[in-house]
Amino acid sequence: MSNQTAADAALDALGDPMRRRMLELLRSGPRPVGELAADLPIGRPAVSKHLRVLEGAGLVRHRSEGTRNLYALAPEGLTGVQQWLVGVWDTTLAAFARYVEEQSGPELATEDPQLTPEHPSIPDAQEADHDRAGARPS
Repeated sequence: MSNQTAADAALDALGDPMRRRMLELLRSGPRPVGELAADLPIGRPAVSKHLRVLEGAGLVRHRSEGTRNLYALAPEGLTGVQQWLVGVWDTTLAAFARYVEEQSGPELATEDPQLTPEHPSIPDAQEADHDRAGARPS
């Protein structure tokens, strides 16, 4: 038994470019091993091994249909990776915000609620938002 989290297992599995390519191919829907192998520069035995790793990481699942095994994405397998990325991104953005705050000095400090990240105070940014929406700033 391993102490590896689902996110760790998924990231480890996605560390191989061939496995990432297989997930891309499976985005269009379930496919048998032979069909995947036809679109990859490796043989069926290697495709099967990679699919076992992806399945073990919870990124794909398979079902038997007659004599064929069909492999499909398991979207819930990426939930742990998504949560990990959000955590990393949030930490990075918070560090950047602290840095900007430290570098801005007291001359930019304000109590005005209009100058919060939710309410940008840069006129060019507001104009760009209006331009994207098809309106001109008043």
